[in-house]
Amino acid sequence: MTDHELRRSVEAWRAQRHAALRRPMSWLSLVGLDWLHDGTNVIGSGPEAAVRLARGPALAGEIDLRDGGAYATSAVNGALLHAGEPVHQLPLVADADATDDLPPTTLEVEDLRLRLIRRGNHGERFAIRTWDTTAQSLRAFEGIDHWQVDPAWAVRARFDPSPPGTTIPVPDVLGDTIDTPSPGTLHFDVGGVPCQLTALEGGDHGELWLIFADATNGAETYGAGRFLYTDAPGTGGTVIVDFNRAYNPPCVFSPFATCPLPPAGNRLNVRIEAGERDFHPAN
Repeated sequence: MTDHELRRSVEAWRAQRHAALRRPMSWLSLVGLDWLHDGTNVIGSGPEAAVRLARGPALAGEIDLRDGGAYATSAVNGALLHAGEPVHQLPLVADADATDDLPPTTLEVEDLRLRLIRRGNHGERFAIRTWDTTAQSLRAFEGIDHWQVDPAWAVRARFDPSPPGTTIPVPDVLGDTIDTPSPGTLHFDVGGVPCQLTALEGGDHGELWLIFADATNGAETYGAGRFLYTDAPGTGGTVIVDFNRAYNPPCVFSPFATCPLPPAGNRLNVRIEAGERDFHPAN
């Protein structure tokens, strides 16, 4: 890929990322995260609600958590909807269980949208995320500051595969640590300094996902680190780590995201002056 082609590719990727953030249900419009308990969980704006809505009816419906599943029922006012219709004991598909053929279930309360998420090392914890499709943050979004694309930051790395079945502990902002499959480690140099990053699985075709921190964090970039995807390792185990595509995790946009943090060993002692800078919402 020529330098010109790389620049065009990164700019196109950035445009797609910004467009995704402007969608009605994006990290910018995420306004709630409520953990569920076994049994009946009330949804509404009233003080008794386990899933507390910023507006709408005091009682919109409820979610019954039982036998490892969640089931939604609308209140008599019919305020809790799915596909525009009130629900009764509707089984909910959580994000972790969704597939291309079976997406996560979306519930509706006026302009609000709700989905079930499943977290924990064994997927034992359930919560409801709430989005506000009319959020001011969507209208105010003007993009994310970033360094100019520099082909020098498309770094060639050597991929050292891990034995099959290898997992590493990955912490998250909730205080959980999840044992996560790791296909291997990338080795590369930055300004003559040897560096390495342990990769996570990044896709169905051998892509790699990197969660990393560097010496710009807390000043120019988000304090908890950034994310980056690469293509699958090529012939001879070569991988291009294009730091121009380093991007902010969801937690930079909303306190209700459940971001993973850099695993042990993925904190670089060099400055990665490429990719997205820290995000500050427009006033």
